[in-house]
Amino acid sequence: MSYRISKNDVKNQTTEVQYHLQQEGSITSWEAIKEYGITRLSAIIFSLRAKGLVIKSEPIKSKNRFGRTILSAKYVLKGGNTTQTNIFQSMYKWATGKEQ
Repeated sequence: MSYRISKNDVKNQTTEVQYHLQQEGSITSWEAIKEYGITRLSAIIFSLRAKGLVIKSEPIKSKNRFGRTILSAKYVLKGGNTTQTNIFQSMYKWATGKEQ
């Protein structure tokens, strides 16, 4: 089953992010805000993962205006799709740091 969408299929914020990931390979929160007005990117990524897309979160370190180091995420679309079981296994590993 393919989860690829065309530009004509872009109808809402979720499909905007999905199309962006297909075209660009990755997205950050700042890109989502600037390009699509999306402020809750992590919720959309969660939905796309639930659909079966394999999206990896990569931490990004940067400095804020006060010089403090902050962490944000870059979401990277990986090739192929996954099963619901693999999604929950990934979520468990992310939340606990352990393999199930």
